[in-house]
Amino acid sequence: MHFRRALRASLATASLATLAAFALAGCDSDTDSAGGAKSPAASGPSVLVPGLPGEENRTLSAEEAAAQQAEDDTPNSADVSYVRMMIEHHRQALEMSELAPKQAGSTQVKRLADRITAAQGPEIGAMQGWLETHGQSQKTSGHDHTAMPGMATEAQMKELRAARGGAFDALFLRLMIAHHEGAITMATDVKAQGNNIQVEEMADDVVAQQTSEISRMRDMI
Repeated sequence: MHFRRALRASLATASLATLAAFALAGCDSDTDSAGGAKSPAASGPSVLVPGLPGEENRTLSAEEAAAQQAEDDTPNSADVSYVRMMIEHHRQALEMSELAPKQAGSTQVKRLADRITAAQGPEIGAMQGWLETHGQSQKTSGHDHTAMPGMATEAQMKELRAARGGAFDALFLRLMIAHHEGAITMATDVKAQGNNIQVEEMADDVVAQQTSEISRMRDMI
């Protein structure tokens, strides 16, 4: 991920350099034609790609950098693990939110639960589609779902199912804030460890959306 971001920045710089080179070539076209001098844009600018910690920087041609960027999108184990676990993480958020219409005392809490359901239901579908596209099963064999960051325990879920009115509202907000914080932790981790651009984009959406909802929920407590 870090390499790809650095590569994108380097390619952006290279693009600007290319434009500048073409502008100079236009101004000096008579000189180039007469003297046969090579246009600065003829070979294209090189791209300096920062190395990983402990590694030296590398210089690639613009073509090599573009090719390497295009090829560097194969999902790794961190991507697959994140998508599988986030499906289960979202499912618990839906389970919690589905209790709100009948048990919440606050209209604000009910509306929040509706928004969570409307957002995370389709996200589950998108993540299931991603796994299918990449030939991966949805099973998270050997993984303890309750060990994922922010997941409510079965005892906490039992307490939430039994709560009504203001007691439900307070517990729902407390559990959902922790749940969202856990999702942000997972998304941040895959952004650092994963390799697939689509997963990175999904993680960015999780961070943005759930950070906003955490702020809203804290105001409701």
